[in-house]
Amino acid sequence: MDCKKCKENKMTVPYIVHEAAMARMERMMRRLWVAIMVLVLLLAATNIGWAYYESQFVDETTVEQDVETGEGNAYVAGIGDVDLGES
Repeated sequence: MDCKKCKENKMTVPYIVHEAAMARMERMMRRLWVAIMVLVLLLAATNIGWAYYESQFVDETTVEQDVETGEGNAYVAGIGDVDLGES
């Protein structure tokens, strides 16, 4: 039924029905807010977890040079490989 027919027939909703519907809506809204907050916290936790996981694989490269002769640069990768360059 639309509002026009309701007004013509002078139909009204009892107050107790309206209060019950409003109470149900308030409970549902509270549950939705709790669900949204839980999802936001889980999103932040997963982002922090991925940042920690990726930080374990930082690739550091150092250059070592023979001080006595001044030649023989060796590039040492973060995983332990040594590249002595071309001969």
